[in-house]
Amino acid sequence: MTIHEMQNLNRATIDYASTIIVPGMSLVELRNLCEAYMLSHGADSFWYWDIGAFVFSGDKTTVSVSGLEYKTDDRLIGFNDIITIDLSPQKNYVWGDYARTLIIENGSIVKNIGRIQNVEWRNGLIMEEYLHESMLTFVNENTTFEELFYYINDRIKSRGYVNLDFLGNLGHSIVSDKKHRVYIEEGNTEKLSAVEAFTFEPHISLPGSLYGFKREDIYSFGKGIITVL
Repeated sequence: MTIHEMQNLNRATIDYASTIIVPGMSLVELRNLCEAYMLSHGADSFWYWDIGAFVFSGDKTTVSVSGLEYKTDDRLIGFNDIITIDLSPQKNYVWGDYARTLIIENGSIVKNIGRIQNVEWRNGLIMEEYLHESMLTFVNENTTFEELFYYINDRIKSRGYVNLDFLGNLGHSIVSDKKHRVYIEEGNTEKLSAVEAFTFEPHISLPGSLYGFKREDIYSFGKGIITVL
C-alpha cells in the first residue's frame, strides 16, 4: 500500500466519522469506531504509539500532547461542538497521517465551511485552508524545513493566531520508524524535497481561546512539483 492509498483511507475514515457523529456520542466511542474502520479497510496497525485516532472536542481542541501522554477523554459530543480527529494508520510500515477539525451545529456536521454559524470556528477553518495554500505557493525544491517553519509561523502571527504545537513545529517527514522523523522546525536546514514525503499540520488558535483548529495532509515532491498525497 502506498502513502497515497493510506491517505485515501484516512479521507474515507473522516467521511465515515462525519456520518456517525451525533450529540451524546462519547469521544471514546468515536475513537473506537474510527480505529475499527481503519483496521477493517486496509490498515494493519497504528504507527504513533499504537493510537489510531486522537480525538478532542470543545475546550480540549487546544491540547497538544505526545502519544505517550494521550488519553481519550470520556466526554460527550454536544449539540453544538468542535471536534478534532487526528489519524495515524499504517500497513506494512507505510504510514498515513491526517487530521481534520469538524464542526457540529444544531446536532449535525456542517460540511460547508461557509455555512458554519459560529464565527470563530468558521474563521479558524478558513485560516487552516489559507495556511495550506500559503505553504504550497511558498515552497520549491530548494526550500528547507526551517525556512517553511519561519514563513508559516509569520503567517500565523500576522493573522492574529498562535501555534499550539507542544514542540512548536508544523509537521515532520514520513518514514517507517517514528524515531527517524525530522521536523518543520528551527534549525532543520534539510530540504523538503530530500525526504520522500512530509506532513504539514498547523495547530492554531486565537490567543487565549478555548478552541483550536488543525488540518493535516501529507505532501511530496515529484518532478519538482509539490502535490498532496
